[in-house]
Amino acid sequence: MKRAMLVVLFVLAIAGFVMGQTYSSPVDVLGAHNNNGRGCAGCHQPHSGAFGSGQKGAADSGSYALWGQDASPLYGATVAFGDNGAYTEVLPTGIATGSQEVGGILLCLSCHDGNLTPKNMMANQSYEQKIGLLTNTAYGSNPIPTLLGNDGTTAGNYTNDHPVGQLANISTGSGLVFSGTKMSVTPGTPYAQFVANYGYPALAPGKWSQPFGVTAGGKPYVLCTTCHNQHVMTVYTSSVASPIANDGGGKYYATFFFVNGPYNPNVNNVTNANAPSTTQFCRQCHFGESNEGNNTNNITTVFQ
Repeated sequence: MKRAMLVVLFVLAIAGFVMGQTYSSPVDVLGAHNNNGRGCAGCHQPHSGAFGSGQKGAADSGSYALWGQDASPLYGATVAFGDNGAYTEVLPTGIATGSQEVGGILLCLSCHDGNLTPKNMMANQSYEQKIGLLTNTAYGSNPIPTLLGNDGTTAGNYTNDHPVGQLANISTGSGLVFSGTKMSVTPGTPYAQFVANYGYPALAPGKWSQPFGVTAGGKPYVLCTTCHNQHVMTVYTSSVASPIANDGGGKYYATFFFVNGPYNPNVNNVTNANAPSTTQFCRQCHFGESNEGNNTNNITTVFQ
């Protein structure tokens, strides 16, 4: 009886830890995407498209989401990501094509590409690092670059960047199910246990859209916006559709680098009996490297 009571108390303590996630950001949540004071209009120009933000891109004017940057150098470009360029992505020929790659890859690269679109407003250094939010000394003192293809290595090098695009397919199985339009999790499976220990915020159905693309053959694939929420840099808010560690939704967690889920690299005192949120986030797709994918189910997540 005493043992049963201890187990119940332990479960309640863990539940209280999860339910109590009320993180508050020390800076404006839009962070780096306040664009040195230009704010939302740095990306979404309310009048005249790219012309309204001082860019020349005639093809971009008034097309997609009031986009205010010149994406034209990227139209139809081929970018070879990861593993010696094994993941080749051919970008859409325009931003009015309706492709999921437009909002999920092309528009991200219109600012974050340092090779094909070198004229942008970025300092090419992580915002959190630059203003002192990134306190984990393991990151070192060198600037963390934010421009792909212009990171201090060979010019135009994308092979050290995580693959995105139609060849970067998301694996399912072990309880993660793709219906052809959205992801779901089968109760009682190893992946369901992972969701109980962390969640699956990068893959769960979003409130406004799904966070990944789907090929013509029906395979889900990674977009930039699968891993990143470009509108909130420092906080992840859970929801009923995408709870974190069964928190029921409506809780707040620390995140960095616009990551689309709890992801706190400043937590560096995690014991071997727990897992850091930085590791757990990656395991959503790389489930073969998770605890639950290797018959180890009692490793909970330290969020902050």
